[in-house]
Amino acid sequence: MASIDDRRREFRRLHQTGCFVLPNPWDVGSARMLASLGFPALATTSAGFAWSQGRADNHVTLDQTLDHLRVMAAAVDLPLNADFEGGFAVDPAGVGAHVLRAVGTGIAGLSIEDSTGDPFQPLYDFDLAVARVRAARTAIDASGTGVVLTGRSEGYIRGRPDLTETIRRLRAYAEAGADCLYAPGLPSRSTIAAVVSAVAPLPVNVLIGAEGASVADLAAMGVRRISVGGALARAAWAGFLDAAREIATQGTFTALSRGTPGADLNRAFAE
Repeated sequence: MASIDDRRREFRRLHQTGCFVLPNPWDVGSARMLASLGFPALATTSAGFAWSQGRADNHVTLDQTLDHLRVMAAAVDLPLNADFEGGFAVDPAGVGAHVLRAVGTGIAGLSIEDSTGDPFQPLYDFDLAVARVRAARTAIDASGTGVVLTGRSEGYIRGRPDLTETIRRLRAYAEAGADCLYAPGLPSRSTIAAVVSAVAPLPVNVLIGAEGASVADLAAMGVRRISVGGALARAAWAGFLDAAREIATQGTFTALSRGTPGADLNRAFAE
């Protein structure tokens, strides 16, 4: 198994050229299955993990998340990026302290969001948001781990879809030390292209759901990294709920025939 240092170096190398897909497992089984399909790296999903615990997104604790990161990083021989939400603190000192704990779990990268959870003021004030990213950078540098830091601006998924402000924030996060920039929910190819151009030459992560451009399309636009967030977890829940609802409402079991054969899963997970 590759060492943690090797995985971190590989993750940083992936951000230097080309374009790669960073799918988001939510537990050990989904992580190992994705690894078997040949993806070069994986990323956790805060939503997918929360749902697996019977909680809503953003309703798991720091300690639960750190335990999850430790388990996930040990489960696969691939670099793992952490969806670290907003750092589980408001003040920069708290963000820095928590980032330092996170890098000790074996992850190769992590992201810090600028969303507050308050629908009336969904983004942190600009200066505070920048200071939070800077604190994460300082903590990573102090750790000497080389963990990749992604700065996320959440306006497009938090009711503030302003391209000018999003670019302003991403540029400031880059100046504060972010290695990769990410604005989930960009609605069009033109907005994606604008973000890529605005922060070049730093790499940009794009979130893709059920619809959207292909990997080849995004690579041609200069996107370096593609993730799917909670979409794979939602797809898994969709299959589960379709089958369970059929049983509950109709008393029939036809949807179960669409499940992956147990023998195939046993082969995939055989040690």
